[in-house]
Amino acid sequence: MTDQIDILEIVIDHPRLDAAIAPVFRDQMNDRFASRPTRLLLDLSAVQFIDSTGLGVLVLLLKQMGAPGKIAVVGLSPAVARLLQITRLDTLFLQFDSAEAARAALA
Repeated sequence: MTDQIDILEIVIDHPRLDAAIAPVFRDQMNDRFASRPTRLLLDLSAVQFIDSTGLGVLVLLLKQMGAPGKIAVVGLSPAVARLLQITRLDTLFLQFDSAEAARAALA
């Protein structure tokens, strides 16, 4: 028998994760986090811009998960990848080119 880790997969289908969208996203995630997931896969393929409010929500998700929670992000645009690098959040979020690779790493 093997233990299977549930991975919560979320696709953000808006081009911006900013002060206008981030609070709505946070509220939606609060509902989804009722099950206390420890692994989260975020597909950011549609996201072209994230501001400080959006970054704050991403960090909040990681904090809500607690140890040993992990967040994998896929589909990063060059601008979003650079933002994570500049803010050093790239050290907190696992980054992958595909959802399949992310799932394998989180499993």
